[in-house]
Amino acid sequence: MDSPLDYIEVNRHAWNLRTGVHKDSAFYDLKSFKEGKNSLNALELEALGEVRGKKLLHLQCHFGQDTLSWARLGAKVTGVDLSDEAIALARQLNQELGLDAEFVCCNVYDLPQHLEGQFDVVFTSYGVIGWLPDLERWAQVVTHFLKPGGTFFLAEFHPVVWMFTPDFSRVAYSYFNNGGPIIEGSSGTYTDREAPIKYTEYSWNHGLSEVLGALLRQNLQLQAFQELPYSYYNCFENLQQGADGHWRIIGLEEKLPLMYSLLMVKPLS
Repeated sequence: MDSPLDYIEVNRHAWNLRTGVHKDSAFYDLKSFKEGKNSLNALELEALGEVRGKKLLHLQCHFGQDTLSWARLGAKVTGVDLSDEAIALARQLNQELGLDAEFVCCNVYDLPQHLEGQFDVVFTSYGVIGWLPDLERWAQVVTHFLKPGGTFFLAEFHPVVWMFTPDFSRVAYSYFNNGGPIIEGSSGTYTDREAPIKYTEYSWNHGLSEVLGALLRQNLQLQAFQELPYSYYNCFENLQQGADGHWRIIGLEEKLPLMYSLLMVKPLS
């Protein structure tokens, strides 16, 4: 079994394999994206409002669709991801679409050694913090790159989701981060569960108090917090799409939170 010290390289390999499948998937629909479709959701668009002219840092950006969507809205964006395959594709898309985004390939914790400056907005979303063992270090990175008066926005799948087996039939994992990683062998990916890829992945569950506590200890001020009973994405098993286009757990509709978001501001002094 791999040492926990190897988790970054193990997860990088997993995300490199996923990227090869995701770029051709209907889930990401690169064709429509290249033709001008914005990949962002109402939650983040409404929370951040007008971004034209703002410097925006996107942590754990995968292959950059959301990053480039912010660029299309006029932000000066920098995207970061640990997957070299994902960043290579993001840079290719940026050039192909004639945008001026920048992309950095490294894990979140090492970013201060690879990037300078501060940003008006730090943004991260949907399936990101579960790959990080230490949210104190993560929150330090967020604060490091945020200008005084700047905004941090997180949209994420709710920690209750990660307690369950993939089909939501039973509770299998702790709500809390008990220190050690969850180490799993996986095949396929959320865009195609039959995709011919196999890999190991390391993940950690983070309850809401752990997330908020890490950020509050960096003196960020909470401005808004939401919990939502649906997902924008059909990326779990046993979901059904409603008339509103959102996805809910069959048999547990409106009973469990599937996503949450928080908006925080760095004080001016």
